[in-house]
Amino acid sequence: MSENNKIQDLSGVFSRQRIAKVGTGTTTRRVAQIGYYFVEQMAEDLFQVRPLNSNFVPTGDPEGIDRDALLKDYTPEPEMYHKQVLPNMKELQKTLARADRYRQQGNSFSAEMEYTNAIKVDEMNVRGNFGVGLCLMQRGETERANDVFARLVSMDAPFAPEHKHMFNDFGINLRKSKMIPQAIEYYSKAIALSPEDEHLRYNLARAYFEDEQYDKVREELTKCLELNPDFAEAKKFVAYLDKNKLG
Repeated sequence: MSENNKIQDLSGVFSRQRIAKVGTGTTTRRVAQIGYYFVEQMAEDLFQVRPLNSNFVPTGDPEGIDRDALLKDYTPEPEMYHKQVLPNMKELQKTLARADRYRQQGNSFSAEMEYTNAIKVDEMNVRGNFGVGLCLMQRGETERANDVFARLVSMDAPFAPEHKHMFNDFGINLRKSKMIPQAIEYYSKAIALSPEDEHLRYNLARAYFEDEQYDKVREELTKCLELNPDFAEAKKFVAYLDKNKLG
């Protein structure tokens, strides 16, 4: 069996039964509780497990388990995967794709509606929450955008390296909207996801410059040029700092 077949066979929806105590004192009893999870095989002996929410889509932070734990504690649920979870996941992706198209066309109200529909299905959806924030900033509604910012940094979202571009896009809009502390926080989070991305460090340097934290501007530009010594914009930025004796 090929590696691809192994991955296909062991990825999908699984159930897990747990025994929980309910009640107190003499009324305490043990009951079986069944949870449903979306499992993805990441490597030969590594699997990511995310719970399904009430709308039958994966949500929240993934938990890593090995093959033995999967085979011992989880039961495959192929019918649920094909009849409920997979169709709902596909529909969620279609909703997000429509929202992205509307936003790219400049139709922020329709885009916000579609992103909101996605959040109704998965309230922790990173793309949906960022999308709403971007629409709000596109219309100059910075107060509501800040509410989205606060929700994003407080929720236990499943941020992953592929989200770095959304962090960067959001950070650019935060900076342009003069929400500088928020922009710095977002760029810092993006760099934590992708520390080797010189463009993120350059944009963080620009945000620090807006905040007049010139030492940190130099620090990020130095790291930026270590990653890419030929980064022309970063070189010009350093030359500007030198000329004006900043940092």
